[in-house]
Amino acid sequence: MTWIGSLYRSALGKKAVMAVTGIFIFGWVFGHMVGNAKMYMGAEHFNEYAKWLRTMGAPALPQIFGSSAGLWIVRILFIVAAWFHIQAATQLTLMNWSARPVDYNDRDYVEASYASRTMRWGGVIILLFILYHLAQFTWGWRVAPAAFVEGDPYHNVVAGFQVWWVSAIYIIANLALGLHLFHGLWAMFNSLGLNNERFNPWKRYFATTFAIIVAGVNISFPIAVLMGIVH
Repeated sequence: MTWIGSLYRSALGKKAVMAVTGIFIFGWVFGHMVGNAKMYMGAEHFNEYAKWLRTMGAPALPQIFGSSAGLWIVRILFIVAAWFHIQAATQLTLMNWSARPVDYNDRDYVEASYASRTMRWGGVIILLFILYHLAQFTWGWRVAPAAFVEGDPYHNVVAGFQVWWVSAIYIIANLALGLHLFHGLWAMFNSLGLNNERFNPWKRYFATTFAIIVAGVNISFPIAVLMGIVH
């Protein structure tokens, strides 16, 4: 057994995997939010951004299944990072349960934050939300009353968010995302050994600010459509 395998099988190794993959995922989430904010610039800008994603790296990179190889590389990296992130989180949870077989009602949550206590369920909600998001806006499945128009993502987003329960799904999912980002960033610093009382307030400030910005901007999209600001 190599030292890498031994490290990965340990709780410390799994936390390190979650931290490293978390960095990539957090960057992807932030970039996704910034790109989607082009919705406020109108249909032309938003659709051009969507077109750029599908032609990323062209003409140097070929087109594969309707998207550029560059976009597929990003997608594959995200899937791999998400897979190892979820796998490490699941295995770490099972290890914790095995080490502390205490009944749920007998656990002491006095010093645990709400974000950390809902971390696992928040991850499940986010995973289900990603699948719903892809089904509605990428795959074009009939998961919302609005008609899907191929090649017009601006229409698909606005028409989808005009349905109140679709907007509610996105708002609830992004509230869970905000909690997940906050606790994930805080835990990431600790897993990478960046744990010092002098810098802990700055870590909390960064984690809080990042989580509020990402969740707040994402939640503003369905609210803006429902209020008629974006139409």
